Amino acid sequence: MTFLFDIGKVLLDFHFESSLAKLFPPETPDAVERLMVLLEKKDDFESGLIENEVYIPWAIERMGGGIEHTHFIDAWRNIFTPVEPMWRVVESLSAAGHRLILFSNTNGIHCPWIFENYEIFKHFPEAVLSYEAKSIKPHDAIYHHAIEKHGLRPGETLYIDDLGPNIETGKRLGFRSFQYDLNDHPAFERWLAAEMMER
Repeated sequence: MTFLFDIGKVLLDFHFESSLAKLFPPETPDAVERLMVLLEKKDDFESGLIENEVYIPWAIERMGGGIEHTHFIDAWRNIFTPVEPMWRVVESLSAAGHRLILFSNTNGIHCPWIFENYEIFKHFPEAVLSYEAKSIKPHDAIYHHAIEKHGLRPGETLYIDDLGPNIETGKRLGFRSFQYDLNDHPAFERWLAAEMMER
């Protein structure tokens, strides 16, 4: 069986705002507004329209300047915590010989850093990453890219993502799709068991 796994809120939980907020001086009056500007540009960054070399200086300037390049990168990266119940599922699927593929909106600051720092990714020899594919979910293009690049048959591929619009596209294109809620992991386990019985 082939599986497509999202990363954020599926394999790794994350909290952007609290990590980046630490870069602001305590007296910054409009820190929340400045952070929202950064996140509004995140889709362009994750679709590969903006390179690291452009986005990072732009983001630092929007935050008020005076932030070391390395401090910004560290704050951008140190947002993750493992979703341990899902890690156990991945380890079991990998041990059983299933094909596991990452399918994620992400960027050149997080990758390949997360692959080098979280051992779960050793189970994913293949990946479709938005900044490399030059398209982001939920747009059809990245799904078609995944199908063509990896020779996928959607009706034989289980797709797990946390966001409703992404799942809607997946279902429309024929993937066996599940919207994951990290606060209700047992629901995923029940869905997975039912899907595996239908193989």
